[in-house]
Amino acid sequence: MTDNSNLLAEQRRSLILEEVRRHGGVRVNELTRRLGVSDMTIRRDLDALARAGVLEKVHGGAVAADTARTHEPGFEAKSALEPSAKEEIARVAAALVAPGSAVALSGGTTTYALARYLIGIEELTVVTNSVPVSDVFEQARRRGDGAGATVVLTGGVRTPSDSLVGPVADRTIRSLRFDLLFLGVHGLSPRAGLSTPNIAEAETNRQFVESAGRVVVVADHTKWGVVGLSTFAELAEADTWVTDAGLPADVARAAREQLREVVVAPAG
Repeated sequence: MTDNSNLLAEQRRSLILEEVRRHGGVRVNELTRRLGVSDMTIRRDLDALARAGVLEKVHGGAVAADTARTHEPGFEAKSALEPSAKEEIARVAAALVAPGSAVALSGGTTTYALARYLIGIEELTVVTNSVPVSDVFEQARRRGDGAGATVVLTGGVRTPSDSLVGPVADRTIRSLRFDLLFLGVHGLSPRAGLSTPNIAEAETNRQFVESAGRVVVVADHTKWGVVGLSTFAELAEADTWVTDAGLPADVARAAREQLREVVVAPAG
């Protein structure tokens, strides 16, 4: 792929599509570096190509249209995407948690970032189906750090993103009630709602939503418009979306038409 910041939109999009077809997918940060244009320009290009049906957006980039809805990156791969945004979101989301609360954290790298901000809050009960999230509290306990939260790990079958899903996880979650759910998502869409590429994880997330007093989606701005294979909730079922300052103003307006509250974390 050539390095040329003066390419016309049509030329850029042709090169992007060629790259997707050759490698099966592209990442936004790589395209901005190689084409010498802004992050927002690349995202507009991907939006245009997605509308044309020749690729589909996924978190941090795009993949060929026939693989997008079932594409599930591993935990390490997802951790490398938008790390600063995840920290900003986690810091703001943690302020929603009161001492003594029963809090659920679904799987995801943003909920993992959030867990590190919760270890100092007194008398928490934490329900999670995320092995990495559970490890955050276990490591803090071994170090003698934090306030010693009670952690309930749901059990279940492990996914590529290190979440536990399936009947065991679903049954555990159904038996519990918690004040607040922090929900990581593969994508948010006005049409498809909250979605994931993993069908079993969709059912587990659905159980989380049904057991929560308040549902808070924690997801950076690149998740907007992304659609996974399986929808597990409508946007209106979420009470709050905590996202980062990269969210375009027009997207924020569109999101507020369907979500009760959109909280944009200030850039650090």
